[in-house]
Amino acid sequence: MRSYIVPVLLAGLTTAACVAEASSTPSVRGDDTADPADSDDNLDDSSLESSTLAACQPSAAHPRPVVLVHGTFANKIDNWLVLKPRLEHAGYCVYALNYGANSLTPWTFNTVYGLGPIEDSAAQLASFVDQVLAATGATQVDIVGHSQGGMMPRYYLKFLGGAEKVHALIGFGSSNHGTTLDGLAILAQAFPPIANLVVGSWCQSCLEQVRGSDFVTQLNAGGDTVPGVTYTVISTVFDEVVTPYTSQFLVGPSVTNIRLQDQCRVDLSEHVALAFDPLVGRDVLNALDPAHAVPAVCGGF
Repeated sequence: MRSYIVPVLLAGLTTAACVAEASSTPSVRGDDTADPADSDDNLDDSSLESSTLAACQPSAAHPRPVVLVHGTFANKIDNWLVLKPRLEHAGYCVYALNYGANSLTPWTFNTVYGLGPIEDSAAQLASFVDQVLAATGATQVDIVGHSQGGMMPRYYLKFLGGAEKVHALIGFGSSNHGTTLDGLAILAQAFPPIANLVVGSWCQSCLEQVRGSDFVTQLNAGGDTVPGVTYTVISTVFDEVVTPYTSQFLVGPSVTNIRLQDQCRVDLSEHVALAFDPLVGRDVLNALDPAHAVPAVCGGF
């Protein structure tokens, strides 16, 4: 679990129960011998054009494969320890990618991604989606993302032609309008040489996610959404990374903004723990298949 072990513990025993439930029952996939998101062919770096994804036949009940997009300083394994098996257990074809590698990545034993320029990461996502569509025969995917992974796909949708290939974007803890990092990022902007030296040289995406950055301004110019895509944003009032948490919410048609504590007042999940929260998992499943939505309640799966 590496850097995610603490948030997993913070998520509580209900999360552990969710993992046990998902792992104790065989995943419903078109190919029971290959796990798309764990396969070596499911891309461990940004060399997208050199890899072939494992085939998975989407079911009639869930015709669109799900693409999981991790956050900054994360990867396609740790970020999805809970949600990936839960989605597979529900019968979805699930794929995940690592994106945003840079010169720092080899020194972290290839466990930390999401560092490169977000524009480049969006292009990697575009190539990955094309491969998923080719491997599954589907015409569209649904994207589920955490933190930067819930925001970066919006660049793909808006500027790289992704709107025609994506039915739904579901994000939690998404840095949609940038973050103040409780004011520290804004403070760092007052000292550009320091910010560029400490952050920009090895985490270009960090500077791009600061509220008021050129990237954030460009991303949201002309509106938060694009036609034809449904959006779901899940946030927690205890988010200490993307602040204020209300900056995550989107405005536009086909948008559903969810504050976790409106569903469960005692849910204490902060930014990283969102990926392991069973209530978030329920919200994701409901957004993927609203026709069969199950009420999201405290402690419920």
